[in-house]
Amino acid sequence: MSQDHDAIPNGPNRPGNEPVFNLPNVVLAMLLLMVAIQVALDSLLPRAAVLEIYLQTAFIPQRYAIGISGQAGPYLWSPITYSLLHGGYTHLALNSFWLAAFGAVVARRIGWVRFLVFWLLSALASAALFLAFHWGDQTVMVGASGVVSALMGAAARFAFGDGGAFRRDRAHLNPRLSIVQSLANRTVVGFLVVWFAINLLAAVGFSFGIADSAIAWEAHVGGFLFGFLAFSLFDPLRQDANSW
Repeated sequence: MSQDHDAIPNGPNRPGNEPVFNLPNVVLAMLLLMVAIQVALDSLLPRAAVLEIYLQTAFIPQRYAIGISGQAGPYLWSPITYSLLHGGYTHLALNSFWLAAFGAVVARRIGWVRFLVFWLLSALASAALFLAFHWGDQTVMVGASGVVSALMGAAARFAFGDGGAFRRDRAHLNPRLSIVQSLANRTVVGFLVVWFAINLLAAVGFSFGIADSAIAWEAHVGGFLFGFLAFSLFDPLRQDANSW
């Protein structure tokens, strides 16, 4: 597996023949952690224990309408721990695929420490927007899709270089676009239009045949906006493209 770095590794002549599954260690670790949790919940633990784990670690908006008294632990950690749980193997597989695709690019650019901080904060941002739309609801939200959306938003700021082409092996080396430059880039705008269109369909109830329950599009949007708008705070290359 490739090594993680806190700065941009190698240089512009980095060879482009990496294996497809050569993921950064931090991405691989998160994938394995989520798989291990799903296996334990689905196959190893008794149903009562599984229900208690979901109750304690899933994100439930009603928790915040009641207040912190008597539930300090879940009140504080569930806005993060929900991102490690999933509603089944299909849900997990879908998030894992996109995490491998976009998480790898972002992790190669910002390193494992920043990546983990990014994960925590994007989980919080995703939960915050979901909470704003579902205040007091008993809805249970789980899944890494908010974090994955944040990684997509972050990647949109730098990954579509070389005339708009996405090269998995070199995308992390591209200069970072400012927000204005990103919105003036046809490839980025096309990506944004498609992404928001898909989530708009989810908002009106279209699940694309891959979900047995409603898709938490609010969490997706919250995560994406966080990643797109705040990525420069995590990027070890402080220059925007117009200063190169």
